[in-house]
Amino acid sequence: MEDAVAAYKKIFETKELTDDERVELDKKVKEMEQREIVDTDPVHDAIEIPLAGKGKIAIGPPTLTRFEKARILGARALQLSLGAPPFITIPANARTSLDIALKELEDRVIPIVIRRKLPNGDYQNIPIDFFN
Repeated sequence: MEDAVAAYKKIFETKELTDDERVELDKKVKEMEQREIVDTDPVHDAIEIPLAGKGKIAIGPPTLTRFEKARILGARALQLSLGAPPFITIPANARTSLDIALKELEDRVIPIVIRRKLPNGDYQNIPIDFFN
């Protein structure tokens, strides 16, 4: 605390101070010395933010972000390429597992939940059918 007060005084004492300025500086220094110093932040336990009904997404946009969509499509395409059964009838124009995964995502039949996190660790689990 002493270093902070000394640095604060040094900023204002670069020029000659009048009596009023000196009194004002002393007031601010006393105010600084009376402040409570917080050494550590209290521990925050991450909690789940509940969904308040259909369409009540509290964290982030109401649609899938491009990163979430890419992650879902990549993971599902990998599962399909490794032999997982598709959740839909395979369309005639589907040539790759990525095409099938995209159709499954469009039809909202993939049983997946997106976890969106806040910087403090709080999170919200959002089922895929809650997104627009």
